[in-house]
Amino acid sequence: MTVRLGHNEIGLFRYLALWSVVVLVFALHGCLRDVQEGTVWSPFDYWRWSAIQWFAWAALAPIVFGLGERHPIQTPVRLRSILRHALASVGLTFVAVFVGAAVSTAFEPSSFGDQFGQFVGKQFLTGLITYSALLGIQHLLRLQAEKAQRELEASRMATELAQSRLQVLKTQLQPHFLFNTLHAIATLLDEDTLSAEDMLLRLSDLLRAFLEDYDGQEITLRRELALLDLYLGIQNRRFKDRLSTRIYVAPDVLDCAVPSLVLQPIVENAIRHGIGQRLGEDRIEIEARREGDSLCIEVRNQNSELDADASPAGHGIGLSNTRLRLRELYGEAGQLRLDMIWPQGVACRLRLPYRELEESEDAPEHAPA
Repeated sequence: MTVRLGHNEIGLFRYLALWSVVVLVFALHGCLRDVQEGTVWSPFDYWRWSAIQWFAWAALAPIVFGLGERHPIQTPVRLRSILRHALASVGLTFVAVFVGAAVSTAFEPSSFGDQFGQFVGKQFLTGLITYSALLGIQHLLRLQAEKAQRELEASRMATELAQSRLQVLKTQLQPHFLFNTLHAIATLLDEDTLSAEDMLLRLSDLLRAFLEDYDGQEITLRRELALLDLYLGIQNRRFKDRLSTRIYVAPDVLDCAVPSLVLQPIVENAIRHGIGQRLGEDRIEIEARREGDSLCIEVRNQNSELDADASPAGHGIGLSNTRLRLRELYGEAGQLRLDMIWPQGVACRLRLPYRELEESEDAPEHAPA
């Protein structure tokens, strides 16, 4: 069973226990006061007098809280609101005094009139203060609830804003990738029709996988590699024997969470700045391993080099958006940098928090080559 105090609820046992503490405190106060005056009654009498007074207010407290919810005192304070609660405090105090006098008459030899007069003289002012105290408690609880609601709304809005920023970053990557892939297909239409058709089919599979897999911001590394395999198939058709790929992935990181479409722009950047601009062959190597509480992913290519003014944090729309997505998702725990490798080449290194992600059973599966 519960007691409803406005919009709040409290267990009946706990509610009675709180008021019992109040009864005990005022019973002790009355006893100590009489000891100083030289007139002492039995402990039961002090408890009885205090219980009659304060359990009456325990019964009236839900009404006070209800009035506080229905007619809250808000800034600017209006005289009408003050008068309403002033009248309510007088009315409820008379009720508490009447109930107390009626109950006390059953234990005292004096009449109800005498008891009522004593209760009015001794407890009326205390009743007005009690009403004000209960109203103040209700007001504080309401302010606390409103503050918690505002914080919840602020947190929700911050989350939605972060999700919106992430979605914008991701939607910027997809048209960028699509444009580059269609451009590569267009260059093969006159030279190798069969290869162009195969690239179109792979692009169709890749776009279908995008629509199926990209509802969230994170997927498993296993699925990310499967999507990357479709993209690498398109690039292998484009560059034929000039491009080779190697993937080294530790088995214990395949179910680790990574941002969706995180590897494709990095690999695309490596191809564009490597074999896309230089003669000869190139090899793209992808390595993923766990280091403590971090997932480390490296994308290396052998036929490119960093410009003298290039930033280790990366450049271009693909790497810039990837770096922003890592910051939004993981804060300082998500890092991306570019480094030269010996004797030639560039490595793009990612560091993410290691966290396993459960893969949905109906997710499409693509086996990496």
